Amino acid sequence: MFAEYTRYDGLGLARLVKDGEVHPAELLEAAIHKAEALNPHLNVIVHTFYERARRRAEGPLPDGPFTGVPFLLKDLLDNLAGEPMRNGSRGFHITPEENSELVNRYLSTGLVPFGKTNTPELGLTITTEPKSHGPSHNPWRKGTSTGGSSGGSAAAVAAGIVPLASGSDGGGSIRFPSACCGVFGLKPSRGLNPLGPEHGDAWDGAVAAHVITRSVRDCAAMLDATAGPEIGAPYRVSRDPASYLEAVRQAPAPLRIFVSRTPLIEATVHPEALSGLEQTARLLDALGHHVEEADPDIDRDTLWRDYVTVVSAHVAAVGDMVKRELGPGAFRKLEPATLSMAMIGRSLSACDLVKARMGWHRVQLAMGRFMDRCDVFLTPTLVEPPLPHGTLTPSGLEDLSMAVGSRLPIGRMMMKTGMVRLFSRKTLGRMGFTLLGNVTGLPGVSIPLHWTRDGLPLGMLFTGRMGEERTLFRLAGQLEQERPWADRVPPLNGV
Repeated sequence: MFAEYTRYDGLGLARLVKDGEVHPAELLEAAIHKAEALNPHLNVIVHTFYERARRRAEGPLPDGPFTGVPFLLKDLLDNLAGEPMRNGSRGFHITPEENSELVNRYLSTGLVPFGKTNTPELGLTITTEPKSHGPSHNPWRKGTSTGGSSGGSAAAVAAGIVPLASGSDGGGSIRFPSACCGVFGLKPSRGLNPLGPEHGDAWDGAVAAHVITRSVRDCAAMLDATAGPEIGAPYRVSRDPASYLEAVRQAPAPLRIFVSRTPLIEATVHPEALSGLEQTARLLDALGHHVEEADPDIDRDTLWRDYVTVVSAHVAAVGDMVKRELGPGAFRKLEPATLSMAMIGRSLSACDLVKARMGWHRVQLAMGRFMDRCDVFLTPTLVEPPLPHGTLTPSGLEDLSMAVGSRLPIGRMMMKTGMVRLFSRKTLGRMGFTLLGNVTGLPGVSIPLHWTRDGLPLGMLFTGRMGEERTLFRLAGQLEQERPWADRVPPLNGV
């Protein structure tokens, strides 16, 4: 077994393979050893296919930037033919017959996937504590949330099981867990990475998919390999003709960076988040960037209502699909919160959905004009440090209330009276900084620049202009050099 496995990022391991210093099979066995040692403590991997991975590792493998590097797929969106896809749910038991397009692009880089990571049901919340598989533990503190919905992937990367793993982001689900686990997570611009062939644009364009990594360069190299149009997609995107990886090596010219401490959904921002923001702003100023405070002109109350309307409509459609294709029994196994969102979606009208999408356009326009005045927008990723398990999940009484209410057509009344906001306040307020990137489609990256006094990560969120990931990569590369995080090792890494 390759004893120095965790010393390298993905590109570093691939270089060792190319130079003949290590075989892909050795790297895979090192990853499996880490997974077997750590997963009983962390619960981040919910399905493995070791023998399939061993056959792939023996080759021949594609000659790509990550040839021979072990990899984990999120158990949501990332279909791998012949392996079960459960979407974090007790009600889903699907085995896809073909790969998703993004998985094909991952495989073309030479990666060796060997398992799937834990995720909340349908990726609907910002903590990975599904009833189907149980909670994932943050490597920095057991019993603490990894964030969600890509919490299993982020924790696996932070713990050193793999140098990179896949994720997806519909309200912060790459950036949020990356911030909780002290790793690097980019949500690309809308449409830049594929979601097909199963999806055109998931959640009306709110969802984007990419990898979670320890190093900036791994993230950039993967985007070089995966970005670009696909057949049947609603957007004809053009990836930047220049290399994202090359951008990491280029120091940025002085940037104009707007900073905000005001979440776009009503919430109280923890002093640790504000401290991290202030320290980051001072660092940027010292690096020669122009930093000033500014807030976009966006109606906070309308933003969350429109978001809940769109997502609930999609959850209702998924619920109908489950009932139709998998049976009423599978539908009844969905979590009460999911059934409640599906009920809200069924209660609203097509007119409600269109009006919500018009609201999204107003936010997109406002942010487009706001970003036209700056290069990068800086906020904390999280409004507060990672929370103990059970804080963000419904209580037993709340589960019962949602289960009963999901049988009644009261969604419109709940939206009008504010009951939806009351029931969802545990999660919505904590998405106050990340949600903006999903509604607008703008790229954003959580960078692990702050640790609390208690030793927990709390990432900083940098949002860029549409399609300008190279600016984010240049800045991230500069910050990685100034404030490196790769040498920070979670205490559970040695279990």
